[in-house]
Amino acid sequence: MTGPDVRRAVAGFLRRTGLLAPGEADPELTPLTGGVSSDLWRVDLPSGPVCVKSALPQLKVAREWHAPTSRNRVECDWLRFAQPLAPGQIPRLLAHDERACLFAMEYLPPGRYPVWKTLLLAGQVDVAAAREVGDLVGKLHAASAADPAAAALFATDENFDALRITPYLRVTAQAHPDLWPRLAGLAARTAGTHLAVVHGDVSPKNILLGPDGPVLLDAECAWYGDPAFDVAFCVNHLLIKSVKVPAAAAALYEAAGALAAAHARHARWEPADRLDGRIAALIPALALARVDGSSPVEYLGEGERATVRSAGRALLSEPAASVSELVDQWAVLTADGKELPR
Repeated sequence: MTGPDVRRAVAGFLRRTGLLAPGEADPELTPLTGGVSSDLWRVDLPSGPVCVKSALPQLKVAREWHAPTSRNRVECDWLRFAQPLAPGQIPRLLAHDERACLFAMEYLPPGRYPVWKTLLLAGQVDVAAAREVGDLVGKLHAASAADPAAAALFATDENFDALRITPYLRVTAQAHPDLWPRLAGLAARTAGTHLAVVHGDVSPKNILLGPDGPVLLDAECAWYGDPAFDVAFCVNHLLIKSVKVPAAAAALYEAAGALAAAHARHARWEPADRLDGRIAALIPALALARVDGSSPVEYLGEGERATVRSAGRALLSEPAASVSELVDQWAVLTADGKELPR
C-alpha cells in the first residue's frame, strides 16, 4: 500500500481500536526513519501523537530478504512482557490489530529521547549509558529465565531464524566458505540454546537515551533462546563504531566491557564463564555479518569494511575465551585502521 491507501488503512485501524473517534478526520502520517523491516509513522491524533508500526514481508535491504509478518504480533507480545518490568524504559503498547499487522505505541519525542547510535557516531560515548543498557537487558533476561510460560509464548524459532540466524550467520558463511564450519556451528548452537526471552535487535539504533534511562525499541525478533545473542549483538556494534570513530575507540571499548559486565550481574541461569564464552564467540561472526551478510551497516567506507572483515576473520579463526579478551584483541587487530593480511 502507498499514499492514500496507507492513510486509510492506518485510520481504520485507529478507529477500530478506539484511538481515533468516529467522525474525526483521517490523520496525517509522518514517516519515521531508521529501520529496514517495517514501516513506521508518527500519527498526530487530537489526543496527541502516537507511533504506528507495520511489518513488511520483504525487508528494505539490497539482498532479497523475506520474513514472516507475524513478527508484528511477536513485538507486541514482547512489549506486554517487558514494559511492566522496566516502566519508562519500554514504550507502552496502545493498540494492536494482528490481522492488519499494525500496532500503535507511545511516541517518544527525539528532543527528549535521542538515538544512541547518532550520539556514538558523533563520538559522544557515555559509558554509564552502556552500563545501563547491559543492566536493562540483563534484568529482562533474568525475569524470563526458566519460565515455561515465556518459553511457550516466545517459541518463535522460525521467526528468529529468518530474521537473525540465516541472514547473519548462514549468509555470511556463503561469502566466507573457509569459515563455513565455524559459522555453521555457531548457527546451530545459537538456534539450539533456549534459556530466556531474547530481544534479538539490541542495536544502538534501537536504543533511546531517555530521562529514565535507556529505552529499548524494535523487538520484532523476540525469541525464547540464547541471551548471549543480545549482548554480542550490541557489543559488536560498539566495536564496529570504534573503526568508524577511532578517536572514541578507547571509550567504546570501555563501554563494551561495562555493558557486558552489567549484564553478567543478572545471569543466574548458567555459569558466568559459559555465557561469557558464547558471547565472545558470537561477536566476530556478527562483525563479519555486518559487512558481508544480508544487512551490512551503512556507515562504513570500503577501507573500514576491510578492517572489520579482517578482524572478524582473525577472531573467528582463533576464538577469544571471554568478552574482555576479545575486546583487547579487537583493539590490536584494528589499531590505526590498518587492514591485516588475509
